[in-house]
Amino acid sequence: MQMPSADELKQAAKITEKRPMPSQNAQDRVQNFTEVALGYTEEDALLEAARCLTCKKEECRQGCPVDIDISGFIKKIKERDYVGAALKIKETSSLPAICGRVCPQESQCEQYCIRGKKGEPVGIGRLERFVADYERNQGAIKMPEIAPANGIKVAVIGSGPAGLTCAGELAKMGYSVTIFEALHVAGGVLMYGIPEFRLPKDIVQADINYVRQLGVDIQTNVVIGRTMKVDELMAQGYQAVFIGTGAGLPNFMGIPGENLNGVYSANEFLTRVNLMKGYRFPEYLTPIRIGRRVAILGAGNVAMDSARCAKRLGAEEVYIVYRRSEKEMPARAEEVEHAYEEGIHFRLLTQPVEIKGDVENWVKELICVKCELGKPDESGRRSPINIPGSEYSLAVDTVVVAIGQSPNPLIQATTEGLKTGRHGTIDANSDGQTSRIGIFAGGDIVTGAATVILAMGAGRKSAGAIDRYLKS
Repeated sequence: MQMPSADELKQAAKITEKRPMPSQNAQDRVQNFTEVALGYTEEDALLEAARCLTCKKEECRQGCPVDIDISGFIKKIKERDYVGAALKIKETSSLPAICGRVCPQESQCEQYCIRGKKGEPVGIGRLERFVADYERNQGAIKMPEIAPANGIKVAVIGSGPAGLTCAGELAKMGYSVTIFEALHVAGGVLMYGIPEFRLPKDIVQADINYVRQLGVDIQTNVVIGRTMKVDELMAQGYQAVFIGTGAGLPNFMGIPGENLNGVYSANEFLTRVNLMKGYRFPEYLTPIRIGRRVAILGAGNVAMDSARCAKRLGAEEVYIVYRRSEKEMPARAEEVEHAYEEGIHFRLLTQPVEIKGDVENWVKELICVKCELGKPDESGRRSPINIPGSEYSLAVDTVVVAIGQSPNPLIQATTEGLKTGRHGTIDANSDGQTSRIGIFAGGDIVTGAATVILAMGAGRKSAGAIDRYLKS
């Protein structure tokens, strides 16, 4: 591959659009579960990095929940020191290959990029992915500075993005950290919730192995609250505990017919597809009955993931059914664009009111009502209002309910004195300190279902707070 010349880099610095991300075409990718985005080549990365102004005041950094030195790592790319760029990212982030793929950069770091004032911002996420993949593919994994071991034990419950980040940061500070994971594989939502075509599982496990290399012990098949309680952990000599168990309890709409055969929660559906490898049946013995027509209720990233999985599993028609307009959809613009490209149908301003079944109690049709938007609700989004007389039927074989998740109440119910919110979340301050001294919490278990990077930010903040607590 011929590298860009100095003149080409100068010209690239003036371009107002991001370097396009190479990807599979839509016709091919709906036939497989391999990654849609193919990643930048070295040439792509150099030309995109040339667009970075290396601002003295890094506006972009304020949008990063884990405080990555963005200008610093892009400067390393310009110098063609890609391993050095990866090491710069890992000063504050333990999961760069994951963040480069699933972090909503457009509403975070890239939102503040100065280049975005006249044209498109620098493709920060795409560059992060490039250097993380380069380092892994070269087998040149470098470790950041790790403080001498201090012999102090800290327990982390949950191996999702919050738990992995908190554990990695504490390990770098010299603490003896053990992660307790309920499932048989570490990774939490990164493994069970996000499809292979968006986040390959070997990438997840490579980042988890990096956390292990920092010195973190990960124990799977340990259900805290059942196998042992939080107080029993502390009695075993753990001087602080971080709870990062996420939000894995599915929400339902409460409409008639949700108990019919062929109705899945998105949580169950995606777990069967991703963690249990249902898309590789019969090689993996996890059958998933899809049928010809699938309705996905909701329009967040989880809904888009469910719809795109259903299409790849062989559904002929897949519908996103959402009671607001496209403007209000919470999914990332890129995920919506990919869904459109892959032939997903959008039934917007549509409220599901009932699921009907056949004589054998299998899903047969979804009864819907058309909506119009009224005044904004508590979240600031305009409230949908059902239009009288607009009821219609949508013939479907499967319904996936993707309207959000709530925290599992197990730890809250078995830990005395742990205050909780009305939606089952754990009450914690901005540093993750809960109502119990020495017990911290962060991520979806505190905020409710949110993004991977926000959970990582919470884990990093709590690691700093745990360090201050133990030193005091």
